[in-house]
Amino acid sequence: MKAKFKEKLDKDFSNYLILGACNPAFAFEGLQKDIDLGLLLPCNVIVYEHSGKTTIAAIDAPKMLSVANDADLNEVANEVDKRLRVAVDSI
Repeated sequence: MKAKFKEKLDKDFSNYLILGACNPAFAFEGLQKDIDLGLLLPCNVIVYEHSGKTTIAAIDAPKMLSVANDADLNEVANEVDKRLRVAVDSI
C-alpha cells in the first residue's frame, strides 16, 4: 500500500500489506454452496506498522460470511477461521 499510495497519489503512508490468503479448496467448496461468495473472497490477512509496532490480523471468516445469510457456509467459515487463527498465532 505504501508504494502504491506514493506512486498513484504522491502520498506517504506507513508500511501496510494486504495478503490474500484464500485456500483454493475452501473457495471451491464455498462457491459450490453460493456462487456469489466470490464477492467476499479473498480471506485477507493484514500486516502493518503503526507507532513503531507491527500488527498482524486476519479476517473473521464467520463474521464476514454471515452477510451471505447462508447456514451452509458456516462449516467452511469456521474451518477457515480456525486455520487463519493458527497461522496468525504461530507468528
